[in-house]
Amino acid sequence: MTPPDRLPPAENDPPSEAPPQVLPLTRREPAYHWYHKMWTFVFITFCLEIGLFLLIFPWTDYWGANYFSNLLPHMEQWWDNMYVRGAVSGLGVADLYISIVEIIRVRPFRR
Repeated sequence: MTPPDRLPPAENDPPSEAPPQVLPLTRREPAYHWYHKMWTFVFITFCLEIGLFLLIFPWTDYWGANYFSNLLPHMEQWWDNMYVRGAVSGLGVADLYISIVEIIRVRPFRR
């Protein structure tokens, strides 16, 4: 719904005075409660742990002897491919990047 068009001033209307002054808006600082801080801490911890796990685990000896590898033995050649391991490690690096960005973003909580 659009606002109605402004009508031109009628001849009988008194001349309009100066336009009203616009007051500047004051910016209030957001209030961070304990659950905001706790959620941020849990999220950063989760991203760090998952990121480190995904970065390191594909290059260990346990990679070939996991549940999914044993579930589909005909996919073993694909599972042991270095590109697949690198892709999983890349997801770990992306997760670590997210956690570092969140650590930098947490500065306003310190007050």
